[in-house]
Amino acid sequence: MKKIEIFEPAMCCSTGVCGPSVDSELLRITNLFDTLKENEEVKAYRYNLTSNPQAFVVNEKVLNLIQNQGNDVLPITLIDGEILKTESYPTSEELGLSDINNEKGACCSNSQEEVKVEANTTTCCGGNTGCC
Repeated sequence: MKKIEIFEPAMCCSTGVCGPSVDSELLRITNLFDTLKENEEVKAYRYNLTSNPQAFVVNEKVLNLIQNQGNDVLPITLIDGEILKTESYPTSEELGLSDINNEKGACCSNSQEEVKVEANTTTCCGGNTGCC
């Protein structure tokens, strides 16, 4: 079984998909990880520096990178404990997941409808979608 871990910078919520301007990379990675929840061959974990600081402390590779290079090295992606990528999110291809269907909206696990965030909202994914 493949284990994917992403160590992310501090964000307002566990997905980072919130606020008035949503980062398309966070939408993509949130969608990918939502898709992986059902996959029995891959276990995928996201650790947010704000929500999961202990995960950063106990992982020696991640801790060393942050101590030597600072928080700009985040996000850090590990596959089976080995560093795959730093400073940006991996693509599905880099993760060896190019066959994963990644079409549904990031916070719409039961819907094909894409969530639009209103310019003035501060809630995750614009409301009661189950995100954050």
